[in-house]
Amino acid sequence: MATSSISLSFLLLCICISLLPIFTSAEDPTVSYKFEVSYITASPLGVPQQVIAINGEFPGPTINSTTNNNVVVNVRNKLDENLLLTWAGVQQKRSSWQDGVLGTNCPIPPKWNWTYNFQVKDQIGSYFYFPSLNLQRASGGFGGFVINPRSVIPIPFDTPAGDITVLIGDWYIRNHTALRKALDAGHDLGMPDGVLINGKGPYRYNDTLVPDGIDHETINVEPGKTYRIRVSNVGVSTSLNFRIQNHNLLLAESEGSYTVQQNYTSLDIHVGQTYSFLITMDQNASSDYYIVASARFVNESRWQRVTGVGILHYSNSKGKASGPLPDPPQDQYDNTFSMNQARSIRWNVSASGARPNPQGSFKYGSINVTEVYILKNKPPVTINGKKRATLSGISFVNPTTPIRLADEFKVKGAYKLDFPTEPLTGPPKMETSVINGTYRGFMEVILQNNETKMHSYHMDGYAFFVVGMGYGEWTNDSRGTYNKWDGIARATTQVYPGAWTAILISLDNVGVWNLRTENLDSWYLGQETYVRIVNPEKNNKTELPMPDNALFCGALSRMQKPQDISSALRVHGPVAIFGVLLAMLSGLVL
Repeated sequence: MATSSISLSFLLLCICISLLPIFTSAEDPTVSYKFEVSYITASPLGVPQQVIAINGEFPGPTINSTTNNNVVVNVRNKLDENLLLTWAGVQQKRSSWQDGVLGTNCPIPPKWNWTYNFQVKDQIGSYFYFPSLNLQRASGGFGGFVINPRSVIPIPFDTPAGDITVLIGDWYIRNHTALRKALDAGHDLGMPDGVLINGKGPYRYNDTLVPDGIDHETINVEPGKTYRIRVSNVGVSTSLNFRIQNHNLLLAESEGSYTVQQNYTSLDIHVGQTYSFLITMDQNASSDYYIVASARFVNESRWQRVTGVGILHYSNSKGKASGPLPDPPQDQYDNTFSMNQARSIRWNVSASGARPNPQGSFKYGSINVTEVYILKNKPPVTINGKKRATLSGISFVNPTTPIRLADEFKVKGAYKLDFPTEPLTGPPKMETSVINGTYRGFMEVILQNNETKMHSYHMDGYAFFVVGMGYGEWTNDSRGTYNKWDGIARATTQVYPGAWTAILISLDNVGVWNLRTENLDSWYLGQETYVRIVNPEKNNKTELPMPDNALFCGALSRMQKPQDISSALRVHGPVAIFGVLLAMLSGLVL
């Protein structure tokens, strides 16, 4: 009996040793987080309201990772409604299963846990995460997401003295459910109640505009040092101008691309966009300095209260900030300044990227375009008695069975692969219509904004090249204005009212990827679609298998197991099996 136990122990030990390289990788460490998503009561604008917190914090914690890390986030949904978290700008290479939008994932029901597990493959940069369903971002649930370069890859500037995440955004005292009801009833959301900086209201720079007792954000710094400040617009629908009194903003990076370093006194940051600046503390600290995020492209006198104000505090500061705020750009009725500023942001083609090869080795301007899509929005329309937003005449209807899941299990009728290359000429319609992308194709997308408000558009799974923008209708002749050398590569771009923006996308990431407006009201009302990219030669090199813990819904609801069944094997897959084998081995040895 003893001999057979020793033999079995030896066999299990051999199995464990042989499987170890599969389960662990010294080259790709794992960073793990536990997120408990719940409601708390907070008063960012001086009025108690319900906000969405993560681990009791608003905003949520910053995810700090390094290129090629595996990121594991266990999410417990303590809201009273479904939840998904998405990771804006994180490319989820080979794994749209982890993207966290309704076209790829079934939602996490209330009281359930679900674990995201993905790799930040070949990426660096500044991003953020947020809840993607039903305007929930308007109530919070967002946080920063930083991907640091590996130590062997040089950065194109001296190592900063500190790294600071700043989340700015317009804010309503009404929570997301009330905003949702307004949209469902056919109303506009109206003017926001303010702008938050890191979840806090404005410093009381004006006794009339700012009531007493509001908590404001303070950033503490040391004189003479340079800090990297990563700024994301996580708001609902308002473009914001960001500036720091008496300090230059040296732009260094945007959504994973190092930029040609240029100084700005202020920069327009549109909804969903992220920039990182190098800011040197070179002032005499006679007082603290204002940090300002103010609404753009609006009636500025009427929108004065829609201004976020924080404080930059030197350790040797001699007093509080006072006096008027630093001026915004003086172009309220002319967007030309802002567009020229956007055009001035260029890719640093000589800087190293996440991998040792220089970013500029990818000559996007010399690649032949294989498919062209003109995506045009219009002011909201009424379809079947409901107010809807459209893209090329189609208002997207989220599928009951996510597109990627429907493909995996061959569910018929879940969606249509018929999104038009040019806007429809007939009446608008509501459809689950998806773009059929060609694997390893090179797609040109024209984003035409025929509304009177600013829009920004985002594509999951990719960094696209912003090659041109201009006023009026795009035509074939507009290609003559494209930047074919150092256009910035990013995941979110602005499109000015009555204008167009052109982007180029190398379709090398297999999956189903959301293409949407980042303006939450228009997104909620249907201004989105998906791009489906399939490798005809299916293999694990271009797309990872469906995760063991995938949730099921819609036509596949019957496949979903109850939450109270142990999820160890489903969530962690082979790692859990490895642990079971080790446990069996230790039991036999003992």
